[in-house]
Amino acid sequence: MKMEGQANEIKLVMDARSENEAFARSVAAAFAVDMDPTLEELEDIKIAVSEAVTNSIIHGYIEKQGKIEIVCRKEGAELTISVIDKGAGIPDVSRAMSPFYTTAKEKERSGMGFSFMEAFMDELHVTSEPGKGTAVTMKKVISRSPERQENHGCTGDE
Repeated sequence: MKMEGQANEIKLVMDARSENEAFARSVAAAFAVDMDPTLEELEDIKIAVSEAVTNSIIHGYIEKQGKIEIVCRKEGAELTISVIDKGAGIPDVSRAMSPFYTTAKEKERSGMGFSFMEAFMDELHVTSEPGKGTAVTMKKVISRSPERQENHGCTGDE
């Protein structure tokens, strides 16, 4: 039984290991499926989650063990995904978000993770504190979501 008009949320806590990145993006995409996203929107979500999780693994924990928490929330036509770590944190978030900036050149990182997240999602917010971790929150409005169509008078046949 679907409870109309109410938000739905899931939380996933996983080890910060590269082999878990594909699982994280699959969980986020599967959670969004009943919002009726386009294939492009699903790919956008998966790419953004991949980038956020990879950043936590590579930059947050820097070869150390740790946990990554992913919170997915859908309310109406809006999907919100937060990727949270308790790792190294980011001393200068605005600098870290600039294209091509990376602290892991030796690992052949392009420095485009935040740029991809911004490009593929509708909103991106990053909060971080050195030594305490980082939270990346991304939002996407799903164009074909039944709630969005109801609010805009769309029938889906247009």
